[in-house]
Amino acid sequence: MKAIALFAGAGGLSEGFKRANYDILAANEIDEQIAKTYKSRHNLNEKQLFCKDIKDLSVEELSEAIDGNNIDVVIGGPPCQGFSMAGSRIRKNALLEDPRNYLFREYYRIIDSLFPDYFVMENVPGLKSFKDGHIVKEIKRIFNKSGYHIDMAILNSANYGIPQARNRLFILGSKNIKINLTEKASDYQKPKATVRDAISDLNFLEAGEGCKEQDYRINPESDFQHNRRRNSYKLYNHKATNHNDKTIKKMKEVEPGENWRKLNNNGYDINSNHSGAYGRLEWDKPAVTITTRFDTPPGGRFIHPEKHRTLTPREAARIQSFDDDYVFIGNKSSIKKQIGNAVPPLMAEVIANIIKDAES
Repeated sequence: MKAIALFAGAGGLSEGFKRANYDILAANEIDEQIAKTYKSRHNLNEKQLFCKDIKDLSVEELSEAIDGNNIDVVIGGPPCQGFSMAGSRIRKNALLEDPRNYLFREYYRIIDSLFPDYFVMENVPGLKSFKDGHIVKEIKRIFNKSGYHIDMAILNSANYGIPQARNRLFILGSKNIKINLTEKASDYQKPKATVRDAISDLNFLEAGEGCKEQDYRINPESDFQHNRRRNSYKLYNHKATNHNDKTIKKMKEVEPGENWRKLNNNGYDINSNHSGAYGRLEWDKPAVTITTRFDTPPGGRFIHPEKHRTLTPREAARIQSFDDDYVFIGNKSSIKKQIGNAVPPLMAEVIANIIKDAES
């Protein structure tokens, strides 16, 4: 099956569909550094990977890139910041008319023009209840009018063998077949994977240690580790943040499962709006949601289960279920953004297989 990726990011959605044997024929990503990561992984040329604002991407360009192929699926996660329609009574087409919603509008424009058999939207769970659910009702109405059946589900990655409790909303549009996404996804559930399953074979680094490329020093043990290493002979993006002495001192006082409250009990005065701040991961539980701040102790429960440092990019990528040969390109800030914002590839593969099942 053939697919196009919009708002492609580093390629988590695309990687999952690729694992399910889809061909990604074209993609769009506005950020140049992130696009380099995507391009290096998915082998698209300049005429297939459009590094530009989606509003400047024409359907004619996409049609030329796919070289006459019919597109089965369009995938992507248009950001939700502009979904700000007010009030309980929303006039028709408000979602498309509001200029703040241009990213969603452009996503809709391309789908409405290419008219693929399916499309997939990924977003934060809060979108489903935002404005008392009127946003998703309006999304359904808009796409129903264009000829799509719509179903949506909030899925937790931890239920699918991914070592991370990450809830995300998936919206699936289908042209000819009604699909119950929650029901079909349940067929793919797996036993929970843990932080130990994910990263215990990665070189144990102290704060500040590591480099862009190094040899493995620990043999893999879990199936998850074997699968992530199957195409890689080197360990990439495994460099620990160089925390200062004061931060390391705080981390040393936090045991697995504890957080900033332990520090306050020990005489510190830490005010945090994040419940997981200065939290240490536990070996035998899934991680919390990986965000773009996984290298910052106040940013969440991202301290290594044993070492007095936060997660490296490779450890975060493992928890996101990226294979080890998926190399992230860019500066430190960009790589954190690429990993933290990605759809876990194994979660994307579930969605891809649900669509394939509907076709069989």
